[in-house]
Amino acid sequence: MPESLLTILKLCALALLYLFFLRVLRAVWAEVSSTRTAAVGPQSAPARAPAARRSSGLRRERSSSHLTVVEPPELKGRSFGLAEELTVGRAAGCQVTLDDNYVSQLHARIFSRDGTLFVEDLGSTNGTYLNSRKVSSPVVFKRGDRLKIGSTVMELTS
Repeated sequence: MPESLLTILKLCALALLYLFFLRVLRAVWAEVSSTRTAAVGPQSAPARAPAARRSSGLRRERSSSHLTVVEPPELKGRSFGLAEELTVGRAAGCQVTLDDNYVSQLHARIFSRDGTLFVEDLGSTNGTYLNSRKVSSPVVFKRGDRLKIGSTVMELTS
């Protein structure tokens, strides 16, 4: 093999290695910055169960809507009050933390705009489903709608 071709292959391999390291640093930075945001924000209430927790930072008195877990059975009945925004994922900074391998670190968010609730997928690997339809852009979230994230199904209740 000509020496110039080997040099080009070495440089390509080195470039790929640098891209890999940059990707790892980006992932670590995202995890650290989400933890820092959680530490600066309101303190969370202690978890009732290891798989989900409720954030006391949500303003439950301003909204009568709740996100109630329907499935799996071990989390059934857990309820999370909704305010202007609520994030769902595995990361510690999320208001609803789900211990599920099919849930991304920052999976989805539920937010209010002009008095209407919306649900949005945040680029998750396995998707977010509202009433069995995949969410690809912000979608109106109404009472009685079912949100599936990983193996957890939640319903919007009043």
